[in-house]
Amino acid sequence: MDARNYMDLLDLQLLIKETVGEAFAGRYWVKAEISSWSPRANGHCYLSLSQSRGGKPVAESRAMIWKWHYPKLKYYFEQTTGQPLQAGITVLVKVQVSYSELYGISLFIEDIDPAFTLGEKALERKRAIEKLTAGGYMDMQKELALPDLPYALAVITSKTAAGYGDFRNHLLCNPQGYAFRLDLYEALMQGEQAPSSIMAALLDAGQKHYDAILILRGGGSELDLACFDDYDLAFTIASSPAPVITAIGHDRDVHIADMVAHASVKTPTALADLFLDAYKAQDDILDRLFARVQSASLRLVSRKELELGALDSRVKSASLRLVSRKELELGALDSRVKSASLRLVSRKELELKTLDTRVQRAVQLRLGALLRDTDALEARIRLGLNRKLSALDNAVLQALGRISRGLLNKYAAHGRLRDNLAHRIHFAASARQSQEWSALALKEARINASDPRNILGLGYVLVTGKDNKVLKTVDKVHVGDRIGVRFSDGSLTARVDEVFSENIDNNKVNIA
Repeated sequence: MDARNYMDLLDLQLLIKETVGEAFAGRYWVKAEISSWSPRANGHCYLSLSQSRGGKPVAESRAMIWKWHYPKLKYYFEQTTGQPLQAGITVLVKVQVSYSELYGISLFIEDIDPAFTLGEKALERKRAIEKLTAGGYMDMQKELALPDLPYALAVITSKTAAGYGDFRNHLLCNPQGYAFRLDLYEALMQGEQAPSSIMAALLDAGQKHYDAILILRGGGSELDLACFDDYDLAFTIASSPAPVITAIGHDRDVHIADMVAHASVKTPTALADLFLDAYKAQDDILDRLFARVQSASLRLVSRKELELGALDSRVKSASLRLVSRKELELGALDSRVKSASLRLVSRKELELKTLDTRVQRAVQLRLGALLRDTDALEARIRLGLNRKLSALDNAVLQALGRISRGLLNKYAAHGRLRDNLAHRIHFAASARQSQEWSALALKEARINASDPRNILGLGYVLVTGKDNKVLKTVDKVHVGDRIGVRFSDGSLTARVDEVFSENIDNNKVNIA
């Protein structure tokens, strides 16, 4: 056995307890911050009191309120201050110092002074809110518009924060394949230097064009998250040219940074869902618009087909009516030409008969006169008469030939005029019908050119994902996905073995 003097631990603890009891026999008013708060089902309330300097804790002690004091103190504090008794506030409490052999020094709270209602940090928070409200900064961010499809996002957080990893994975690995650009601005997210670090990141991001600036921070104690109640930080958030969205702490935490921001959510995953829901809403709108355009196109094609059918019927009917009318006009003209020709021939025949009668009567008269002459002149007369008769016959024949040729020429001219008019009418009708058919073919070609089936017939294909939606980029395809490929003459289903997306010019998808 060691000969040195010693004592048992219990003896030492009892000695300390006796000494503490003698030294701190009275009651003491103590100013401290409630760093943790835990009411129990048995009616007691366990808490921790602490003190910080320069953002670092310099003292901490266990404390408790017995169940016969707790309801009275809680009611008195909340009725006087208008706020719940909870962690994060500085209070002035009346304590009894106690020492336990197992738990060390504890402080038993017997009274509380409502003069320290909000505590030092809560009072500063209240003054900051009042100052921001008076300056009109609380609603400045609410007036900014977040784009329907926010793409460029600046993220202010610690690179090693678990919440940042959850947010990034949830946002960028979404099954719909929505694309985002994330730029990280590292900053301290707790401690005395956190507000100035976050403000520097905000100012840096504000000099570039972003659709939104995000401030991420996982849960923590009230002391860890107190930096987000800083007035200068709240002022910088309110003055940001881009919408600022915060995801700080848990459901029970509401900070001034959340109040002045454009919007706030409680977790990084909820923040990612906010942007994914925005894209999903626009995607739903596009699907509805596509359905409406497709339906309108089908109705337009049907209406145009009906219009073309009606136009074709009208063109054919008009062409037939025009041809019939022109045939009737040609028939009437031919009848008039034939009637005029017959009347002219009849008139000329009468004239010839009259001339022949006159010639015969003149010849007979002349012959009678000559017969009374001497026989000596008979031969000469006969000879002269024969010559004259021959000349007269020739003249008559020539006259008849000229009259006949004139009649034939006029009849031929009328026939040519009739044939020319019929040819012009037929040509005009054919030209009009060709013009209408050309316009009809042009409209039919335009309709066929806009038909999706013709586009597929050129060698293009339509690819749909496992949700039967059209795939517009290879980023939406994953290994193992079942995809549909539609051709002009049918479709097939395939499984994706590999996906390459190193750059937009060399994207490849191996399909089995």
